[in-house]
Amino acid sequence: MRERDSRHAAECLAIATRESERSGKALSPQARWLSLLTQADLMRLQAHLAEASALIAGLAPEAAPSPVLAADLHGVRAAIATGAGNFAERDECLRQAAQCAALAAEPARETFYRAVLARLQVLRGQAPEDDVGGEGPEGAHWPLYVQSALQQLRATRAFRQGDYAQAIEAYVRCHQLALASGQLHLAIIAAGNIGNAFTSLNDHDAALEWVQRALDLALPTGWPSAVGSCQSQVGEALRHLGRLDLAQQRLEEAEQTLRPLQASRYYAIALRYRAELAVDQQQYAEALERLDALQARAEAAQARDLAMDLRRSRALALMRLDRLDEAQQVAQSCLDDACQQQVGDQQVLAHLLLARIARKRHRQQPGEEHLALAARHLERALSAASAIQHYAPPIELLQLQARTNADLGRFELAYQAAVEASTLRQRMHGQDVTGRMLAMQLRHMTESERAESAHHRALAGAEARRAELAQQTSSTLARLGAIGQEITTKLDAPSVFAVLERHVHALLDARSFAVYLIDADGLTMSSVFDVEHGEHLPPHRIRLDAEESNAARALRERRELLVSLAPDGSDPSQVPGTMRTLSALFAPLTVGERVLGVMTIQSPQQNAYGEMERLVFRTLSAYTAIALDNARAYSDLGDAQKQLAAQEKLAALGALVAGVAHELNTPIGNSLLMAGTLLNKTDEIESSMAANALRRSSLVRYLDEARQAAQLIHRGLQTAAGLVASFKQVAVDRTSEQRRVFDLAQTVTDIVATMMGVVRKAGHRVEIDIPSGLEIDGYPGPLGQVLSNFINNALLHAFEGSSREGLMTVRARATDPGWLELEFADDGAGIPPELLHRVFEPFFTTKLGRGGTGLGLSISYNIVEQLFGGRLRVHSSPGRGTCFTLDLPRRAPQREQEGEAPLHRAAEGPATGQ
Repeated sequence: MRERDSRHAAECLAIATRESERSGKALSPQARWLSLLTQADLMRLQAHLAEASALIAGLAPEAAPSPVLAADLHGVRAAIATGAGNFAERDECLRQAAQCAALAAEPARETFYRAVLARLQVLRGQAPEDDVGGEGPEGAHWPLYVQSALQQLRATRAFRQGDYAQAIEAYVRCHQLALASGQLHLAIIAAGNIGNAFTSLNDHDAALEWVQRALDLALPTGWPSAVGSCQSQVGEALRHLGRLDLAQQRLEEAEQTLRPLQASRYYAIALRYRAELAVDQQQYAEALERLDALQARAEAAQARDLAMDLRRSRALALMRLDRLDEAQQVAQSCLDDACQQQVGDQQVLAHLLLARIARKRHRQQPGEEHLALAARHLERALSAASAIQHYAPPIELLQLQARTNADLGRFELAYQAAVEASTLRQRMHGQDVTGRMLAMQLRHMTESERAESAHHRALAGAEARRAELAQQTSSTLARLGAIGQEITTKLDAPSVFAVLERHVHALLDARSFAVYLIDADGLTMSSVFDVEHGEHLPPHRIRLDAEESNAARALRERRELLVSLAPDGSDPSQVPGTMRTLSALFAPLTVGERVLGVMTIQSPQQNAYGEMERLVFRTLSAYTAIALDNARAYSDLGDAQKQLAAQEKLAALGALVAGVAHELNTPIGNSLLMAGTLLNKTDEIESSMAANALRRSSLVRYLDEARQAAQLIHRGLQTAAGLVASFKQVAVDRTSEQRRVFDLAQTVTDIVATMMGVVRKAGHRVEIDIPSGLEIDGYPGPLGQVLSNFINNALLHAFEGSSREGLMTVRARATDPGWLELEFADDGAGIPPELLHRVFEPFFTTKLGRGGTGLGLSISYNIVEQLFGGRLRVHSSPGRGTCFTLDLPRRAPQREQEGEAPLHRAAEGPATGQ
């Protein structure tokens, strides 16, 4: 099926692969090889040569499940090499394919590959390596695909020998056999070659008919090699008919089509035809430029036959430019190559060209030596022609010989040449008649086949249309399902509208497309998305009680409206300055009993929306209503989450203040006690001094106690001052979220210090293991909030109900360049495995109503991931504690500044027809 119907073949492969994956059973080796070879050949037909080659690059012939598959692997590689211009590799692959087929005892396959190789060698003017045989009726026992290859070989031989009538007969048979066996590419090539044969018979009308037939076969396939080759042949036929402008158009199309196959013979032939057209258009400089570029490619590809044709065309262009020395040099090289390769017809054409150059020299500088040289070349050309079986020399050759002998005074020889030319003309006329008879016969056969299958096609047509409608409906429903799944996963209105805009135009004529939502006042609705011809329109508002508005009417009546508007724009609902609308659909956006707004699509075409379009629009409206309702609910949830987050921050700040107050109470209380004691002692000393009863021992004891009291007061006030400084820094960071470079060890110490009152009161302790000098350019306040959340979480969950002293550890170390790892661990109860993956979810807590909000770890996760651009991980197991690991960049990413414009939604505006 890969050539009969490439799309169906690809679908079959996809089904086989899908069913294999679904069943869990791998394809058998043979099925896998068949699949890969078929896929590669499909890619090759579409000119995806690199992909095709890569797909089967891993297949080794010696590892093939059977010699037959090894033969076909070589065959596919040969076809790929043909498109890539690797002719030596192509020939070797065909030899290997024939050998593998012989090993498999598959004589049909072996004969097929040998026939293909022999035909390519004949085309290059070489003797075939193998005498394939079986090209006539005796080959009828072979399968059709083998018979078609043998007929192609027979046709190529006849063409090279100048027996164009036999070539046409063989190509016609090849064309029929190729169509019957599903070898569409070969059928196209054969039809094109029939046209080439008619060109050689100077029947250019028949030639154009056949190459056009080949093009009609090729166009539906989309294969660049087939389409481009036929386009170039049509152009060449038009050139011979003198339609140079049309020829140029077709040849330019061929050049563009064959661009993916620039190394192929197809592309080279198209460029050659283009150069010969330039000669006919007397654009000799352009012709030479094209021929020179193409000559280098042909020689690099070792396409000797094409290289000789190109050099001969180049010599002709040079001769027309009167650059006779260069023309003679190029023509002589053509002759030398033709003699070396023993290609008789090329020798004839080269001698003829040299004779023409010699005669032109004679016209410029009359001299018998030029005429004598021309006569010698003409005699050698006739001698070479006589050595070719069934070959008829060009009539121009005999005519030129007659004129040359007459100019030399050899009138008897001139008369003989003229008689031979006349006889040959009559014989060629007979060949023309034969060729036309063959063409008429094939036309009759073709018309008979068409008449025979017309009835079947008519019957199949109705069934195909029904199947197409069913397929279209199924495809539309599948697409609607995919759209619905995509649109209902979006949780913001702009994303919903983006999905709609991306898909709606493929399903409906929606050159104007708008969505209206009811405003908060309940009296109006505003367009939140409005696009006309791809342009976003400005916002537009409609009163719900507006009588002239179809959108308002659809909302009030809560039903779908199909409106046909006035063609002259006189309809009152037509908004001035917008697209003139002839068809419009309106549908309310409803969820249950609630109405959210209206959606409308509009078209400048009459009767644009049938029953199918209304069903599609109705479905899209339902999906849109659900998605917009979800988006609104998600937005409300986000607002609630922000409020709870703010409350969480305030609660954390309250806990922070309480902890600091508790910590300050001890040092300040001790200082007050020592200050009061010192004051009493001072009063006693003062009284003793006033009564002259002060003793030295009392003074010494007072001084010692005063020093101890002062030291205790100083220590207590230092502790209080440190706590106040830490609290001040943490509080400022938390309220401002200012960015600064900070030392991680110092910041963590300050944060933990503010929490130590709560920690000690609960009977636990915190250890810090962070090297000094580990700096971060970031946000110390939010980092403090993360650590506070970890500590509070440990106090609330990890050590609940435990009488032992719990330990919390904060460690940090530098990791990759520009990164560090901060770890908070406790030795508490741990987290059950079934809850571990949910700890960062918003509002998830096991202490709801008992001090837990479910936001602490969620906020921490957002701070680490979004604000710091880091990663937060958790590891835990019951009874073995919990560890939170923060991977933080040493430099946090830049944030949007406060007050920066938010992301804009799609532009909003009025819809045509309201």
